[in-house]
Amino acid sequence: MTETPMDTITVDAPAGTIVGRRDGDVIRATGIRYARAARFAVPTAEPPSSETIDATEWSPAAPQNVTDDLLRGRFGPAAFGDLREDEDCLRVSVTLPADRTPDETLPVMVWIHGGSYVLGAADAPCHDPARLVAEQRVIVVGVTYRLGLLGFVGDGIDRPANLGLLDMIEALRWVARNIGAFGGDPAGVTVFGESAGADAAAHLMIADGTTGLFRRVILQSAPLGLASRRAGMYDAMVAATRDLDADTPIDDVLRAQRRLARGGELLVRHGLRATMAFGTQYGHAPLPPEEDIDAAWAHAAARIEVLIGWNEREAAFFTSAVPGLAALPRVPVVGNRLYEFISGRITRAVYANAGAHFLRRHRRAGGHATGYILEWGVPGHPLRASHTVDIPLLFGDRRTWHEAPILVGHSWSAVEKNGRRLRQIWADVARDGVSAPEDVRGLIRFDRP
Repeated sequence: MTETPMDTITVDAPAGTIVGRRDGDVIRATGIRYARAARFAVPTAEPPSSETIDATEWSPAAPQNVTDDLLRGRFGPAAFGDLREDEDCLRVSVTLPADRTPDETLPVMVWIHGGSYVLGAADAPCHDPARLVAEQRVIVVGVTYRLGLLGFVGDGIDRPANLGLLDMIEALRWVARNIGAFGGDPAGVTVFGESAGADAAAHLMIADGTTGLFRRVILQSAPLGLASRRAGMYDAMVAATRDLDADTPIDDVLRAQRRLARGGELLVRHGLRATMAFGTQYGHAPLPPEEDIDAAWAHAAARIEVLIGWNEREAAFFTSAVPGLAALPRVPVVGNRLYEFISGRITRAVYANAGAHFLRRHRRAGGHATGYILEWGVPGHPLRASHTVDIPLLFGDRRTWHEAPILVGHSWSAVEKNGRRLRQIWADVARDGVSAPEDVRGLIRFDRP
C-alpha cells in the first residue's frame, strides 16, 4: 500500500491496482466492482483488471422505490444521502484504519445492509463504518447487491431466484481473494447484517459455495419468523411479473415491484409474511429445499459461530407509523398497555421466537452461539429499543444523525457512550470469537449458554 501526495492510496491486489483515498482516521476504497450481471442473470465474478481501478467514488445503490419510505422517515437524510441508483451496482467498499502498519493483520467484518430486500445501500451515510473501523481497528467491507424484483423473485426456469444472495456470495469470494492486500485476515471474516441483511447472513451460512468464506455471523433483528412457507407467495409474484424482461424500463419494473409490495391480495392470502414480500427462496440455488433447512443450519453449526439477537421493542418501528395503533398510547388507562401488547406480539412473531429457536438449534448441534436483547433508548420514547435503533449506535457520527427522528430526544453523549460500547462488543466478536460479555445496563443483555 502506497500513499501519494494527493491523499490517494494505492493497493496492489489480485483484483488489480486499486486507488482509494484517505479520509481522516480511515482509508476508503469504495465502489469496487466484484461482479457483473445482466438483468435477471446470475452474477459473474469480475476478472483482474489490467488498468488502475478508481475506488474513490461511492457504490451506486440498487434501484428502489423511495416514495413513502418508512426508513427515510425515521433516519432522515442519513438513510440514503445523495447516492445515485444503477442496476450495475455490484460493488464493495473497503474501510480500514489509516494508521495500520504494514505488518498488522486485522479482522474483517462484511456488512450486509437491511431494508426488507427492497431498500437501502451499503454506502448510505447511515452505514458509514468509519467510527467502528478507527476505534476498534477492524476492516469493514460494505456490500451492495440487487434488490426487489431484480434480486429476489424467480421461478428458477425463466428467471433465477436468489440473485441478490448470489451477489453476496460473489462479494465474499472477492473478499477472500483480495482482503489480504488491505491488511485483512481472509481466515477471520465475520459477516454481520441487520434486518433483511441479517436474514441474508443467516442464509449465507447454508448456501452452496460459502464454506470457508467466513467464520462468524452477527445477526441483528433477523425477521426469521417470516422466512418459512413462502413458496405460494413467490409463485403468485412470479406469475404477476412474467411480462418483465431485460428490455422493460426500470421505472416500470419498480412500479410493478411497488404494486406487489403493497398488494392487498398478498396480505389477505399470506398474512404477516407479505409485509416483507421479497426474500430468499428455498429449493432454488444456492439454498436447499425448505424441508432440509433445519438440518442444513445444524450442519453449519460446527464451523460458524453466531451472535444473534433482537431489539426489545422491534415492532414499534412499524406500529408507531400506523395511525390507529400510534394513537393507542393516548387512550386513558388501557391504551398504552394495549399498544405494548400488540407491539410485543408482533416482535415475538417476527423476530424473537424464531431467533430463540435459531439459537437453541445451533447450540444443540454443538455450535457456539450467544443471544442478546438490545434495550437501548430514552424511556417513553416511541422508538425506544425499536427496529433499526442499533444502526446509529454502530455507524455514522453526530453530523450523520443530526435531527434524525429516531434519535430525537436522545443526548448525543448517551448515543456516543452506548455506541462505543456496542461497537466494542461487535468488534470483539470479529477479533476473538463469540462470547457472552457482561450485560450493559440500559443497553444490552445476553443469553448465556
